[in-house]
Formats: sequence, structure tokens, C-alpha cells
Amino acid sequence: MKTFTSLLIACSLALAGAALAQQPEEQQSPSKKKHAAQKTQAAEAQPGANAAKPEATVAKPRGAGRRERAAKGQNAEAMPKSEASPGTETNVSGRPIGGATNEPGAGKGRKGRANQESTNAPATGTDVSGQPASSATPGAKQQAEQGRKGMKGRAAKTSDTPAAAASAAPTGAAAGQQNAQANVAGGKKAKPAPQQVQQIKAQHANFRAQPKPDKVPAVTFNQNYRIQGSDQWQGPQYEVFRSYHPERHDEGWYRSHYTRVELIGGGYYFFNNGFWFPAWGYNPSSEYYAYDGPIYVGQRAEPPDRVIADVQAVLQEMGYYRGEVDGLLGPLTREALTAYQADQGLTTTAAIDQPTLDSLGMG
Repeated sequence: MKTFTSLLIACSLALAGAALAQQPEEQQSPSKKKHAAQKTQAAEAQPGANAAKPEATVAKPRGAGRRERAAKGQNAEAMPKSEASPGTETNVSGRPIGGATNEPGAGKGRKGRANQESTNAPATGTDVSGQPASSATPGAKQQAEQGRKGMKGRAAKTSDTPAAAASAAPTGAAAGQQNAQANVAGGKKAKPAPQQVQQIKAQHANFRAQPKPDKVPAVTFNQNYRIQGSDQWQGPQYEVFRSYHPERHDEGWYRSHYTRVELIGGGYYFFNNGFWFPAWGYNPSSEYYAYDGPIYVGQRAEPPDRVIADVQAVLQEMGYYRGEVDGLLGPLTREALTAYQADQGLTTTAAIDQPTLDSLGMG
């Protein structure tokens, strides 16, 4: 029994020794096979690589190859890719990364490949590896730069545009003038300034109206005539219009009742308490009247044709009256008065009354 056990132990030791003796050789064989495969691949990819380096075929001692491969891997990592392996990128173990390539720009180093990839990047914004390349391509950088310049340019243009300048609210006299113009509708202007009204009145200081029956027809005498709508005009300033009715008297009668009777624009008028009235019958040959009714001029007793001319000129300046300044209270002048009175919220008398003169700055 002891002899059998001793033989068994001896056999086990012998087998272990044989296994240990064969282990280094087995471990080295795979690396040799891999090294041979790498050289074969490199030779196939680059036919002239082995011819340019004949020292690679010289037999070398075991162990030297391992150290040499390590040294080559370090040198390949440090030197440019064109020197380590043209067209093939290797790691420290000498294995090619991504395999050999025949694309343009191969063997030009990392910078050359990066430029080539950016040049060949698809229009969809990805490089040759399928990753987004918008941040690396020169076109994307140029577009981003143009975008920033465009934003600055738009900001500068916005500040210079008339709309931006107009957004600032005007103040002072400019604001008052703009507000006055904005309140005028239908192309009509604001009221003239008092200085302008005085200039108009000064221009008509010697004005004398002339009869124009062909342009402004004359009215006829009717003792039953009443001013239409005057019974609805409220206030003492319209009492004269409400009570007016034509009367016919001779010259003596008028002279005995009124101190001032004058021939104005083809007909005689008498003055009474701020108004001029037609003097029907004073002279039957001079009875041209464009309007049968009172004409308010105030206590200064200015001639009615002069006051009518002043009103026509002001309404013409404001865009209400489009006729001739003739000093005759005809249909066009009465239409202009009606439109102005309606716009000003006055009673539409179609006549020259105290509220209208005061509104025009002529009271």
C-alpha cells in the first residue's frame, strides 16, 4: 500500500513538472500568432511597407520581440500618424484602429482627417461617423457668425427706423399742433389762430360786396316768410331769428325809426341792436338780397358784407367753404355755416349769429 501511494505521488509530480515546462511555450504561441496576423494585414494593406523596412524580417531572440513591440507602440503614439503607419491608426499594442482606409486625406494625421471629415460632412449636419458636425463645420460657424451680425444689424436698424423715432411722444407746441390736426375730420383744418383772424379782417377792411344774381340768386319779398326751424332754437341769442318776419316800408319810415340805413351789395339794410336787416321797400330799384333774415355783426356795427367776407375766408381756410369770398350770404356760404355749426355742437341756423361768431373768434 505504501509503495502504491509513493508511485502515485511520483507520477503526479512528474506530470506537474511536465506541465510547468510546457506553459511558457504555450503562452507565447498566441502572441506570436497575433503578431504574425498583424504583419500579414499590414502587408496586405500596404504592399510597400515591409520592403521599406527590411530590418523587420531579421530573426530576433525571444523576448526581444515583446520589448520591441512595446517600444514601437510608444513611438507610434508619440510620432505623427503618417510616420507610425501611413493610412492606418494603431494603438500601443500595434493593432489598427478602424482598419486601413483608402479615403482621401488618409495618412495626413489627425488634422488632415478632421478637415477631410468636415469637408465631406453630409448636408444633414452629421460627419462621416454619423455624429452631429454642425459645431465643427466652417459653414456652421459662418452661419452662426452671420446670425450674430444680423441680430446686431437688426437692432441698429430698429433704433433708426421712423417707427422707433415716432414712438417718442411729442411734447409742448408740437403735441398741441398734432392733437389739433388729429381732431379734424374729412380734410378740415383746425381753427385759425387769433392773429390769423385779425389778418383776415384787416384784409377786408375796405371790402365792398357786389350783386351777382347769376351766381347767387336773389330772394323775393314774402310778408308771411318765417325762418324755417327757428321756433326750435333755444336761448335769447336766437330770439331775433324766432321773431323775424319781413316788413315793407318807404324810405321816410326807415329814417324815422333807425339811425343807420346803408346800401350794401345791391340792397338797403338797416342796423338795430347788433343786427343788420333787409330794408324792404326803402328803394324798390335796389332790392338785391341773397338772404332774407338778420345778420349778426355785434355792437360795432360793421357792414354786413365785410363780416360775411371774414366768415367766408375763415371757413375757407378751415376747409368748409369752397366758394368765392364775395360777401354774399348765398347757398354755398349757408351750407358751410351749417357744417361748421354741426361740428362745433352749435345750433344749426345756417346764418351768422352770435354763438357762431364767438366760436370763430370774431365776436
